[in-house]
Amino acid sequence: MAIRLENVAIAVRDLDQTIAFFTDLGLSVIGRDTVSGEWTDTAVGLDGNHAKIAMLQTPDGHGRLELFEYLHPDAIETEPTLPNEIGMHRVAFSVDDLDAALEVAAKHGCFPLRGVGTYQDIYRLTYLRGPSGIIVMLAEELQK
Repeated sequence: MAIRLENVAIAVRDLDQTIAFFTDLGLSVIGRDTVSGEWTDTAVGLDGNHAKIAMLQTPDGHGRLELFEYLHPDAIETEPTLPNEIGMHRVAFSVDDLDAALEVAAKHGCFPLRGVGTYQDIYRLTYLRGPSGIIVMLAEELQK
């Protein structure tokens, strides 16, 4: 059986704000829609499912994020995920220039959780809290 990762889906408070954050980092929107009806109720397992969605893609075409903002039922607010919690952890991106990426993130009010670390002189990396509390890892390869 062949398998490949299709996308990572993330529920967000504000679809447009989250799209702006990720497109400023370099992803592109490859589609938007509003979905509802029996097929979404069945596929998602949630009665009355009605959401605005957007599919974003990395420039290399290999990574995709599906963002969705619930119109019905109401989205449920939770405490922001911590890096050591079980479950969905973070979404990670390689960047050519970590400092430039952090400047983009800062324009959206998103800053490193603590700072920038260096892993074995291979990567400079950081976790930051993006829109809707999404943990985003940005990593710059040092040995290019």
